[in-house]
Amino acid sequence: MTSVNDAEFVVRTIAQTAVDNEKYFGDLDSVVGDGDFGYSLARGFEIVLKDWDGYDRSDIGTFLQKIGIAISSRIGGTSGPIWGTAFLRAASVAKGKTDLSGADAVAMLRASIEGIKARGNADLGDKTLLDALAPMTDAIEAALADGADSEAVSAAAHAARTAADATTPMIAKRGRAAYTGERSIGSPDAGAVAVAVIVEAIAAGWPGRTD
Repeated sequence: MTSVNDAEFVVRTIAQTAVDNEKYFGDLDSVVGDGDFGYSLARGFEIVLKDWDGYDRSDIGTFLQKIGIAISSRIGGTSGPIWGTAFLRAASVAKGKTDLSGADAVAMLRASIEGIKARGNADLGDKTLLDALAPMTDAIEAALADGADSEAVSAAAHAARTAADATTPMIAKRGRAAYTGERSIGSPDAGAVAVAVIVEAIAAGWPGRTD
């Protein structure tokens, strides 16, 4: 089971990793995009960290909803609506819950994926963060189905990294990178790499998180 404290750990790790990797994510985005991805993500999650103690933690859904609203309103460019939607869709699944099962976590991720697809008019294979997020979710679901609950987070990190690397030969079909056509081949998608880096950070800290 995952508690409110676990949810806090995950969100705080996402936020801190986004801030810490501002330049790296921006440099990746500048290869084929406009280079503002790292900056936008860092500025938005800086606000989340600054207001951290003020978020309603009465249940996991409410907590994630407040984070999602903050992200949607504070992150510029296309990242705000996309990442904000991901949190808000996950929040709708977790509404009223103070503990989450593995199945709940998978359902939250699936809801986020569908929300991103709809908001960004994107799908798998378009060279976006979806190309890391979906395989990562599949890996979690597979680990849970095998009864390997303790290995689900590390399996997610491995899957996200492998999938992010696999975006390198793809042609970007969404976002600013889509305008570059075949020039987008040869570098990984910044959003997919961000997902991988974030999930690797979560996996690294997961065993030592405090309840």
